[in-house]
Amino acid sequence: MIVTRPANAEAARRALARGDFDTTFDQAEALLAAEPDNPEAHFLLGIAESSTGGISAGIAAIERAVALDPQGEYRAHLAKLYTLVRREGDAAATLRAAEQALPADALSRDTMGCVYARLGDHAAALAHFDAAVALEPDNTEFRYNQAVTLNFLGRVSEAEAALEALLTLDPAAARAHHLLASLRKQTREANHVARLGQTRAAARDGRDRLLLGYALAKELEDIGEADQALDTLIAANGEHRRSLPYDFARDAAVFDAIESAWGNLAQAPVTDPASDAPIFIVGMPRTGTTLVDRILSSHPDVESAGELQAMPLAVKQAAATRSRMVLDPETVLAAARADLGAIGRAYLDRARPHLRSDAGRFIDKFPGNFQYVGLIARALPKAKIVCLRRNPMDTVLSNFRNLFAISSRYYDYSYDLLDTAAYYARFDRLMASWRKALPGRVLELSYESLVADQEGESRRLLAHCGLDWSDACLSFHTNRAPVSTPSAAQVRRPIYAESVARWKRHAEVLEPVRQFLVAAGVAVE
Repeated sequence: MIVTRPANAEAARRALARGDFDTTFDQAEALLAAEPDNPEAHFLLGIAESSTGGISAGIAAIERAVALDPQGEYRAHLAKLYTLVRREGDAAATLRAAEQALPADALSRDTMGCVYARLGDHAAALAHFDAAVALEPDNTEFRYNQAVTLNFLGRVSEAEAALEALLTLDPAAARAHHLLASLRKQTREANHVARLGQTRAAARDGRDRLLLGYALAKELEDIGEADQALDTLIAANGEHRRSLPYDFARDAAVFDAIESAWGNLAQAPVTDPASDAPIFIVGMPRTGTTLVDRILSSHPDVESAGELQAMPLAVKQAAATRSRMVLDPETVLAAARADLGAIGRAYLDRARPHLRSDAGRFIDKFPGNFQYVGLIARALPKAKIVCLRRNPMDTVLSNFRNLFAISSRYYDYSYDLLDTAAYYARFDRLMASWRKALPGRVLELSYESLVADQEGESRRLLAHCGLDWSDACLSFHTNRAPVSTPSAAQVRRPIYAESVARWKRHAEVLEPVRQFLVAAGVAVE
């Protein structure tokens, strides 16, 4: 049966395809004037609304379309909008419904994959990315999403093949080059150094140059050119840092607020506290948090929920501040006077859609939760908190060497060595304050100690979390659960010591960092 659309709907679809949202809106409105219950018109109106910032209006319009015609395409895009307003439970339910009437177009299948990925269900996401690529094999965005997910699932050879196919279509695709470099440790016999150098030399876009600079630095490090790698990284980061309106004073103000708010936070009400005992793994990024997550999630009674934003969002909601940043001084001070029991329950409501099994306990491995330790300890009295500690110099270097989410302002410190050192110094000071205020609540676990004595430190870790010993925790590298962090390749190997004291290879370049940390009172070995 051939389905025909009214002329206004066809015109709206054509306008949508070329990104003309004003015309899409006008044509959809005209169709609704003639047919108030036309589901296509409500859907197109919702897409136009949401694409120009009206997310709530877009959701309302597409909900109406789904009520009139519960087809897969409408549900796929509705699920995406739900994730944008952090309604993960509604997104998951909408996806389940969409599975019963799968959309026929590639964009909707890719959209379903993206929503599944955002919910942490990468196995479910892959089937939709595969379908999108099969339907539109020349779409490089769909191929990139497929490759990312293959990597998360540990299917590295397939991810490499997918990326090479993408690069055949678009040889300058910086994201693909960056991901490809990260999939494995390169060798002198097999690497992409020459191609990366040529591609970066031709790149003009600042974001592309940053991605390609990181990829090139990583591969140079892999093949033993450590000095050239760091030089490349310093140049790439310096170029990007000059484009940012960043001042460390912004981060310092947040740390100041957290420290000063503890007096109020310690006295805030905790009504009807939840009895759940999630495990929070916190710390500076790139300090072994993913490794500990894999060790713990190898236990039969524990599931990793990944890096959740559930606590920051629950706190922001409770604070009811209108500032654009999720964490800022205003939000910290307002949250310290909120009902912490309600924050704990809101956190659990946001976390549940990310859980995939019936394991009794789950892990939230968002490193940035170190700023919320006081809130976590009071809002969830039975929660267990583990903070990774790593040599300060290695921590600074590792943060500088890792490309975090470029669009996130929370990682702007990481493009400059001294900014990163300043951030570390405040992290160190904040952890000392939690140690004093909450004795025994946080297990500070040394990355170096874990590398040197895997079983002894793992036993201490499990004991702190209230878990019985399991030999499976020693074989964390065989854990088949997806890994969606930059450490994906590393944690699929047994523990190794190559990253311990890495900073000493660059001691001369890092001497200003060492001097800064010493002056800030940080113990540097």
